[in-house]
Amino acid sequence: MTASKTIAALMGPTLVATALMILLNLDAMPGMIEEMSKIPMLIVLSGFAAFVPGVAIVYFHTRWTVGWPVLITIFGWLSVIIGFVRMVFPTRLAGIAAQAAAGPAIHVVLPVFGAVFLIVGGLLSYKAYRRD
Repeated sequence: MTASKTIAALMGPTLVATALMILLNLDAMPGMIEEMSKIPMLIVLSGFAAFVPGVAIVYFHTRWTVGWPVLITIFGWLSVIIGFVRMVFPTRLAGIAAQAAAGPAIHVVLPVFGAVFLIVGGLLSYKAYRRD
């Protein structure tokens, strides 16, 4: 199995599960985000949880070619950046999260993220688990 398929086999189902969590809990998500914003250490820990796999993906899989494997590279870099920002600026992000959870845009942004995660996760899962 190639590195792309191996990482897609891990990343795809994880993105699908994350998408379902978001989409099936849309009404509760603003409250969860607001509660998380009250504990900046949770933001730091979520930063580590994003940064470490992102670094691993970037280290083992940097493919800037046309095709589905580039999605893995893009999500790897996004994970590195998001994780780094969460670790370095937790209190600033806590304030932003609290404001975002109270605003009307959250009801548009969350379904969009859920849909993107579902589509990308479904595609990666399909590519990883299909028979050649």
